[in-house]
Amino acid sequence: MTAQVTIVDHPVIQHKLTLMRRRKTSTQKFRALLKEISMLLAYEVTRDLPLTLRTIETPLQSMEAPVLEGKKVVLVAILRAGIGIIDGMLEVLPSARVGHVGLYRDPETLQAVEYFFKLPGNLRDRQLIVVDPMLATGHSAVAAVTRIKAEQPGSLKFVCLLAAPEGIEHFQECHPDVPVFTAAVDEHLNDHGYILPGLGDAGDRIFGTK
Repeated sequence: MTAQVTIVDHPVIQHKLTLMRRRKTSTQKFRALLKEISMLLAYEVTRDLPLTLRTIETPLQSMEAPVLEGKKVVLVAILRAGIGIIDGMLEVLPSARVGHVGLYRDPETLQAVEYFFKLPGNLRDRQLIVVDPMLATGHSAVAAVTRIKAEQPGSLKFVCLLAAPEGIEHFQECHPDVPVFTAAVDEHLNDHGYILPGLGDAGDRIFGTK
């Protein structure tokens, strides 16, 4: 992996990811595990948030204490499966704003088609974290980030649960300036553009639609 790809291989995350991969894991358990992993990923992806000092009063004395500097983070979910990551990240970043990019994959071309786009205004000084459980072909992630860049955000990062080498390669060809954070990089894609060994269709497993 290149310097722009971070594999968050913490043992707790890897254990929970294994539980998510299991075919017999229920919808309820799958959602809970995704929320837990998303919380842990949020810690890693926000490691470099800038801090400033502010004077506060502890029960014993005053001090200069670190607080987050600048405008609030914006979390952007690629619909529909990206919603499953938002809840966990909001546990860590409860004041973050949330945007949505609606994309579906054309079954013939595997290209991403946009059907919804809504972000908070004035993104120039904000750090945006774009989330989607799977970076498979990379088409949806590339299309979403391309669209978001038109809004001129302060910075961008992409976070996923699983990635395929093909998806990483395509994403980095199009957006070499956007760091990718993932819990695992799997073997490859099958003929239908699904990650192997993967965990199936993340959206269907989150929402119980299959």
